[in-house]
Amino acid sequence: MKNGKPRSTYRHGDLRRALIDAGIELARDGGPDAVVLREATRRAGVVPNAAYRHFESRDELLTAVRSAALSAVAQAMEEELAARPRKRRRMDAARAGLRAIGTGYLRFAQMETGLFRTAFAAPPAEWEAHEGAYGKGPSGLDPFELLSRALDEMAEAGALDMKRRPEAEYLAWSAVHGFALLLIEGPLQGLDQKQIEPLATRLLDMVENGL
Repeated sequence: MKNGKPRSTYRHGDLRRALIDAGIELARDGGPDAVVLREATRRAGVVPNAAYRHFESRDELLTAVRSAALSAVAQAMEEELAARPRKRRRMDAARAGLRAIGTGYLRFAQMETGLFRTAFAAPPAEWEAHEGAYGKGPSGLDPFELLSRALDEMAEAGALDMKRRPEAEYLAWSAVHGFALLLIEGPLQGLDQKQIEPLATRLLDMVENGL
């Protein structure tokens, strides 16, 4: 920006990436409704027309921001997986993996509420359009695929009955995601961390033992 006026051309790298980064910060502060193309261009330091070479509408930018937010969720889950205690028994390791997946998911929801809400605020058609290439983490797996892999490992280790494995991810995800929403925008918003932690532990116990 020069003399208080936006630039008409972007000279410092990738404008598309800059607009997505601006959108991520908007989502972080205010959730999906805060992702506005005009404000993203202002933060990127360009005139609004410059953005249309990369995003024809606000919805296109929001889709890119959602994908980035999902990637951040996946990364948080993978970091929790990497930090889990080593277990000698395969069954114990598989159980610890599932718990790490849930813990990382819940932790991200509480620490990055705006991004978490943005990650999952998409119509059905958008999920279908981007199936297989949307919101991947460092391992190349999205949050749902990470959960599915953890459940496969549970079943292979004998910690989950093979007959109960089909579509178990929908049940596990529903329970953990529902609790996350109650914490960040529902009646559990007023709980402090000392109250949340034992509830989260019991929830993950319920998921692990109830599948």
